[in-house]
Amino acid sequence: MKWRVILEPDPETGDWAVWCPELPGCVSAGETEQEALENIRQAIALYLEPEVIDLAPGAVTREVIV
Repeated sequence: MKWRVILEPDPETGDWAVWCPELPGCVSAGETEQEALENIRQAIALYLEPEVIDLAPGAVTREVIV
């Protein structure tokens, strides 16, 4: 999958902040642009990892394609 990410340098530290606009709260940072990109890849993967859901008896799970 391709995700758009935004990188911004911190003028005081020189570090890079990075976030994915399509995934609210999915942010990361790095000392270099390359490190920030590697870190946001990991953050996106964790963001998209499914959570365990406790279902009530008789509940049904389905998947839909959008």
